[in-house]
Formats: sequence, C-alpha cells, structure tokens
Amino acid sequence: METNINIDQFNTIIKSRRSIYPYQYEKSKRIPGNIIWQILENANRAPNHKQTEPWRFTVFTGDGLKYFSELQAGIYKQYSGNNFNEGRYKKLIEYPLMSSHVIAIGMKRNEACKVPEIEEIEATACAVQNMFLTVTAYGLGSYWTTAGITYFEEAKPYFGLRTDDKLLGFFYIGYIAKPITAVSKRQPVQEKVNWIDASDNEILIKKR
Repeated sequence: METNINIDQFNTIIKSRRSIYPYQYEKSKRIPGNIIWQILENANRAPNHKQTEPWRFTVFTGDGLKYFSELQAGIYKQYSGNNFNEGRYKKLIEYPLMSSHVIAIGMKRNEACKVPEIEEIEATACAVQNMFLTVTAYGLGSYWTTAGITYFEEAKPYFGLRTDDKLLGFFYIGYIAKPITAVSKRQPVQEKVNWIDASDNEILIKKR
C-alpha cells in the first residue's frame, strides 16, 4: 500500500515522544478544543479485538480542572489510609491546575463479546499511545500517570465506570514552557530481540 506519509517525520515523532510533566507547562495557556478533539479522534482509531472500543475518556478543562483537583485529592485523602503521602496529596491538588486539560482514561468492559480483560486493557493502552504521538506531533507536552486514585475502587463511579471496568490513570496535557530536545533513553532494541529466519530448512536464531 502506497501512502503520502513522510516516514522520516513519523519516525521522528515516535522518537521524540516523552513524558512532559505539568510543572513544565505554560501556566494558564489553554489548548484549542479542536486540537483536543483531534487527539481523542486519533485515540479512537486504536486497534481493538472484536471492535469493542473499550476506551472511555472524561475531559477536564477550565473550571473543570479545579473540580478534578479537589475530587481526586479528596478521594485520595479519604481512602488512602496508612498509605497516605502528603507530597502525593499536594501533587494531586496542584498538577491539574498547571495543565491545559486532564483526561481520565477508562476501560469499559464488554461482557457480551467475551474478550479477555487483558486485551481490553491493551487496546486502551494503544489508544493512549495514539494520544501521546498526536500530542508530540502538535509540539505539546503530555504525561500519563497512574498515581493517586487510579486504582481506588471508590473512584470509578466519578468517571462513569462500573466495578468490572478499569480506571487506568490520567493524561495531562499542556503547552511546553521551555523547549525540550533530549529524547527518552532506551537500551538498543537489538538487546531485546530474538530474530528467527527459516531458510534452507534450517532455523537460524540471531541473538545480540
């Protein structure tokens, strides 16, 4: 299949993707709604088994950021018990207010299709990767966190999720205050690959 996609640009986008934290964003500068919708549209194109499309998003911006800040901090304080951490509590209050948008990431189960739960989680993670790459292409910053209230059962109803659904974290987005040129560190891919080639009736395994 021939396309007009610039593969070098595409490879650069993938290589440039990295987590940019809310304290690195330009404060009080809001991303236009049409860009956020394009990020979500690209997320909606993620691969998924039996077309269950399990991802669910709740978007917070404007006054909604203050609501979300107070919501997650309150849930954390109420249900964290002996695991309560003052530093984490402070971040839960401050980080949303430093961002342009915060998107809650949910996975909605489709029991009728009998797709294994792990495949629904994997599909939702693919959707988030599409979001990451789109944000990078726009020159914006983003950060996917599973800290705070992500795994609190008590938090699910606030994001339209049931007991058998999953809350998979929060995606923070903002304009980057200072250009960041460094790429994320990775060990060579050759160290993580077994390459098997069947030729002349022999199996050749190339290991690096």
